[in-house]
Amino acid sequence: MTIHLILNGKKLEAEVAPDTLLLDFVREQGCASVKRGCETSNCGLCTVFLEDKPVLSCSVPAARADGKHVTTLEGLQEEAAEFSAFIADQGAEQCGFCNPGFVMNALALFRENPFPTEEEIREYLAGNLCRCSGYEGQLRGILAFLEWKKTKEKEAQS
Repeated sequence: MTIHLILNGKKLEAEVAPDTLLLDFVREQGCASVKRGCETSNCGLCTVFLEDKPVLSCSVPAARADGKHVTTLEGLQEEAAEFSAFIADQGAEQCGFCNPGFVMNALALFRENPFPTEEEIREYLAGNLCRCSGYEGQLRGILAFLEWKKTKEKEAQS
């Protein structure tokens, strides 16, 4: 079947089998940030934005993206760079495998709730797998980023 979509701002037309997963499709298009982790929609490593909403691409047929916008971390480099530095500063990227999915979900959280509480952060990111750091480094990085963001906004208002 033929699908038409916009992947990271670029129009695409592609032939896909009916059982092709969005995960496999975007990786075939060169989006290496999208990882295969659990294949059961439990780890968050395959998170992409479909129409600006986070979805687990291991459980979405590529055909569902027909006529839609799909964004991977490759398409959010500028937005992600600022935030990712805070995660790295906290030593929360030991092996780096979970980082793309974690960053995608954190960016989705910030879009929905620009200044979440610690409890809201923990709840929103509960589905992200990280076997190295125990999540505390990521949490510290998010909280540091939010403090920096608040300070930046206050300075801009002055």
